[in-house]
Amino acid sequence: MAIPFVNSIISWFLKKRKHQMELFIKYPIDVQEELLMRLIQFSKGTEFGETYGFSSINTYKEFTKKVPIQQYESIEPLIERCRKGEQNLFWPTKIKWFAKSSGTTNAKSKFIPVSDEAIEYCHLKAGKDMLCLYINNNENAELFNGKGLRLGGSSAIYEDNNSYFGDLSAIIIENMPFWADFSSAPKQETALMSEWETKMEAIINETINENITSLVGVPSWMLVLLNKVLEKTGKDNILEVWPNLEVYFHGGVNFNPYREQYKKLIPKKDFKYYETYNASEGFFALQDENGSYDLLLMLDYGIFYEFIPMDEYDGENSTAIPLSEVKMDVNYAVVISTNGGLWRYLIGDTVKFTSLDPYRIRITGRTKHHINVFGEELIIENAEEALKLACAKTKATITDYTVGPIFMNGDKKGGHEWIIEFKNAPKNLEYFTELLDNALKSLNSDYEAKRYNNMTLNMPMVHQAKEGLFYSWLKKKGKLGGQHKVPRLSNKRDFVEELLAL
Repeated sequence: MAIPFVNSIISWFLKKRKHQMELFIKYPIDVQEELLMRLIQFSKGTEFGETYGFSSINTYKEFTKKVPIQQYESIEPLIERCRKGEQNLFWPTKIKWFAKSSGTTNAKSKFIPVSDEAIEYCHLKAGKDMLCLYINNNENAELFNGKGLRLGGSSAIYEDNNSYFGDLSAIIIENMPFWADFSSAPKQETALMSEWETKMEAIINETINENITSLVGVPSWMLVLLNKVLEKTGKDNILEVWPNLEVYFHGGVNFNPYREQYKKLIPKKDFKYYETYNASEGFFALQDENGSYDLLLMLDYGIFYEFIPMDEYDGENSTAIPLSEVKMDVNYAVVISTNGGLWRYLIGDTVKFTSLDPYRIRITGRTKHHINVFGEELIIENAEEALKLACAKTKATITDYTVGPIFMNGDKKGGHEWIIEFKNAPKNLEYFTELLDNALKSLNSDYEAKRYNNMTLNMPMVHQAKEGLFYSWLKKKGKLGGQHKVPRLSNKRDFVEELLAL
């Protein structure tokens, strides 16, 4: 049973943080520069710090000259040594946590180091800030009179050489403060279950009779859970199960393809959606206004940011710029240096700035997840927006999709092959394809040029996937739940071929 004054006490505590946020909003560049120097000073005695002369770095310019931009493959040997017990390699305090991440459905896993500082001053701090911003924007919020339903990763924590690895969400759950665990459902034991389908059933059984006031999780997997809740209870919508539900905190994948389905599941006019932007490497941005699609870049989480304009992108050979030099509406790759020991690390995401005062962003895609086989430079942002426009005109809704190239062969022109699983399919797939193609032309001039008179690209080929195709594919790969995502765009045909073969 909820304790009546709990909501008021916790709300008051969280609101105090708003004043600290105002500091980095007012002095963003100063906060970032001071943060970088603190990180460098703190880590100068590490093996990495000594290799790159941290003790003689006093400015951002010196930092960029001495420390190269890096991808995971460059630092993997150091990480592997750390996993086997060596310390003080890239961060001075002991690192025992590693977030296992593949980013997509690729088999190769990454083990991202997660320091105690990153847990406390980045990930957990962001969780509190998420609640703080929501409560500040919604005076009548009653979140803590009920519980938040959390849908985390499907991997428990595993031990190896006295280090621990698993999904980041599992690591966070292991390290949550008591009050967060008190106000969350399901219980920790259930939240950390490894077998995804068994876990879903257990979560439903534990929560259908609780007073759930908020949801937290990845949209694609939360949608699966909510539909199973309705199947189990026989109710018409989620509000009949949890009448006090008021907000969904989501992240991990673009929400636009799922928005209409959520509106039907949760038919409440003033229901709130709050987006977050986090990854194994850190927590980066939060929605700070009701109804906004823009995310406030959080500048005091122990993460120093740099950006590479995508039209100049060349992986580790790129030239990055600091926050002070970014411009609006330019597509940037994100580079971070963190309190987890990542230095000038390319996280693989791309963003655009929608505001420079304060610094707000939108996620546009991945550096590797785009299609540029024919010079069309198609990014996820284009694909998502085009699907949204085509769906709006045909009253269709989408569960999942992926896109790959059709390569040129002799006199045969190239193209894009889409596999789309619809929740509500369009009556005429040919018309839907035409709308999708026209929307892509209007959104991307490079695509439009290659499509002109079918010069290089033919009309897209769209397959309507059978129901549950993507779920079955992920299950076959052992990739159900948590942060596992369907890769949206690829320059190769691997994913398309695998799905067509099922």
